[in-house]
Amino acid sequence: MTKALFGQMMDSPLLISNILSSAARHHAQLEIVSRRAEGDIHRYTVVDLQVRAKKLAQALERLHLDAGSRIGTLAWNGYRHLEIYYGVSGSGLVCHTINPRLFSEQIAYIIQHAEDEIIFFDQSFQSLVEGLIPLCPHVKKWICLIDPALMQSSELALDNYESFIEQESGDFEWPIFDERLASSLCYTSGTTGNPKGALYSHRSTVLHSYASSLPDSLSLSARDVILPVVPMFHVNAWGLPYSSLLVGAKLVLPGAKLDGPSIYELLESEKVTFSAGVPTIWAGLIQSMKLKNLNFSTFKRVVIGGSACPPAMMKTFQEYGVEVIHAWGMTELSPIGTVAKLKASDLSKSIHEQELIQQKQGRVIFGVDMRIVDGDLNALAQDGKAFGDLQVKGPWVIQQYFKASESALIDGWFPTGDVSNIDPDGHMQITDRSKDVIKSGGEWISSIDLENVAAGHPSVMMAACISVAHPKWDERPLLVIEKKPDVQLSNDELKADILQFFIDKVAKWWIPDDVVFVDKIPLTATGKMQKLKLREQFKNHPLPCL
Repeated sequence: MTKALFGQMMDSPLLISNILSSAARHHAQLEIVSRRAEGDIHRYTVVDLQVRAKKLAQALERLHLDAGSRIGTLAWNGYRHLEIYYGVSGSGLVCHTINPRLFSEQIAYIIQHAEDEIIFFDQSFQSLVEGLIPLCPHVKKWICLIDPALMQSSELALDNYESFIEQESGDFEWPIFDERLASSLCYTSGTTGNPKGALYSHRSTVLHSYASSLPDSLSLSARDVILPVVPMFHVNAWGLPYSSLLVGAKLVLPGAKLDGPSIYELLESEKVTFSAGVPTIWAGLIQSMKLKNLNFSTFKRVVIGGSACPPAMMKTFQEYGVEVIHAWGMTELSPIGTVAKLKASDLSKSIHEQELIQQKQGRVIFGVDMRIVDGDLNALAQDGKAFGDLQVKGPWVIQQYFKASESALIDGWFPTGDVSNIDPDGHMQITDRSKDVIKSGGEWISSIDLENVAAGHPSVMMAACISVAHPKWDERPLLVIEKKPDVQLSNDELKADILQFFIDKVAKWWIPDDVVFVDKIPLTATGKMQKLKLREQFKNHPLPCL
């Protein structure tokens, strides 16, 4: 038997602390800018970040926590939260980011399920925390991320972050350990039942950071100024706190102010080139810019994910000179799985054909594999026509949920819950979530396609399409509309105009049977439309029996 021949390269583990150490050593003047809860703009360098992250690691070491202990956060995007990202994971503990937009009962469940031993929180969440403390007696410390002089008084025992780390020297060596050890924990918010935890490793996080920076992915570089609008409590801000430092890009953190004018102010004042967030955030930015007739000076690329980006929004950004990068992923994918980028063969196609490709969810980045299957798990053709259940696998795809007794995989693949098609060039398009697809007369109608058309109407701020029971066709589409604030038409006039708007854009039998108007379309804790709530609200809505 021939003896195996191993390579003779250094065997260095892929650790999150290496990202910070490399950035501090080779990009020492790299700036990190934060809008603080204190009201001002805070600036320091990545070297300052590393010193303070090491001080945090030292302070945590004093508590004699077991390796792998979970440390929770309830915080917006800011430099202190970034220090926790690196200080906690780098010291061998697990950084557990908690979504404060969830119901308090869900948050308490998550904290207890994760067995968090310490919670760091922004002062804006202090009342939430005071309600959580009696429900989470196992938490040893609740530490507020605010200057000590500005910390609000409380009848409960709360610690201060600055006081917690101030006595430490920062003279600390990051420990070396197995790259497969847990680094961070994120819980899903879109599943039925209780939220489920996705436990990432150092290896999966570093690989995801590499892959997400590639030219055919998010195309990040040291020439960028990156503003993550997606919150750091939502799937680690899509990995940007790691990938930005990995490439040496200036990082701008917006804090709690995510309204259109506040985001625009940072985009301009900090000369941001790249940002990322869900469509609802960008709708507010565009609306505020149009009201004031504003333009961008440096902003060139925006990643839009979380839910499908309406083509009308893509077109608007393009008119402002901003490239829209459509991306798809999930908490279970760390989160990025596909990115919509053109191939060389696509460049000879018409502008319209290119736009249709860019409106898809895109091609896999190396490390992720995907397929579509039918109900019997038979793989379907990648011909752009067949659609089925989307499955994925790869080194940053979840294998099983935290504390679950069984694997989440089916035949080695993770079932995403999305219904998709894949064309011969590998471009994937989600036609619906499996729970949202509308089955009418035995045929499927894509709610996403109908929402995209409706979103292009000049009077529509946001559109959700849901299924409603129908006596003849089983289900039919109902369009739920949130109007723009300046609409002058009556609801009846606008309904007729919107239905007319669908003609020649979709098959006639796809056109919604009715349109209803709401003051606000309900959103989930991660900014996605809450269709379950809408289906419950309009389950008895009468439709014409044609």
